[in-house]
Amino acid sequence: MTTRTRDGSAGDVDYGAVGSGYSSYRRPDERIARFVAEALGDAPSVLNVGAGSGSYESAAGAVTAVEPSESMRARRPARLARAIDAVAEDLPFDDGEFDAAMTLFSVHQWSDVRAGLREMRRVTRGPVVILTCDPALVRDFWLYRYAPEALDIESRRYPPVEALAAALGGSCTVRTVPIPQDCTDGFNEAYYGRPEMLLDPAARQACSAWSFVDDQVRERFDRTLRHDLRTGSWDAEFGHLRAQPTYEGSLVIVRATP
Repeated sequence: MTTRTRDGSAGDVDYGAVGSGYSSYRRPDERIARFVAEALGDAPSVLNVGAGSGSYESAAGAVTAVEPSESMRARRPARLARAIDAVAEDLPFDDGEFDAAMTLFSVHQWSDVRAGLREMRRVTRGPVVILTCDPALVRDFWLYRYAPEALDIESRRYPPVEALAAALGGSCTVRTVPIPQDCTDGFNEAYYGRPEMLLDPAARQACSAWSFVDDQVRERFDRTLRHDLRTGSWDAEFGHLRAQPTYEGSLVIVRATP
């Protein structure tokens, strides 16, 4: 059974409580969008499941959006089609109705990932594209030094890539997506070379993992990172990342065709 949070979200995050700053910090990055567009191909009709405020929909053709969170649906710009209030596990569409389907930074929020992906496969004739993080790589990021609790939670929330492929069936590929230094989509690894950004509470709030840790974890993170930036300890160990044009971390695209 799918349960919903106070704003209707069908997952483990109440996006009504995330705040309006989410849209300011989680702006789609055109370079990541190109990877999504390539994975979708030239599909005339695309289903976007867990569509949120519509990020990356410009990477697709005609999009039908599904989003269970009332607050996220309200943040969709007027130029985008209105999102349908539905959940991944129970899509209100006919078999094979869409040429392609995508779910971006969403699958780890679902109550039943396997059921949701089976539904996506059912309603899609062509590729199903998932932009997600590989949980086996999440802890490799420097943030683990300062807030291991946040990344431990992330690694548990993200489904294993092998499980995604198994649920979708067919032919599946997994591709690492390089994250640009000035990435506009503010998930944690987007700040790989800009650690100061994560000292901004609003930037952290836009990353759902931080909503699962307590004030003590956040305060310790802030205190220790500020100390290491001030003393040069962070730069002594990780400073090379500041000049690195891209970062290959846990961000991947999983693409499955029948």
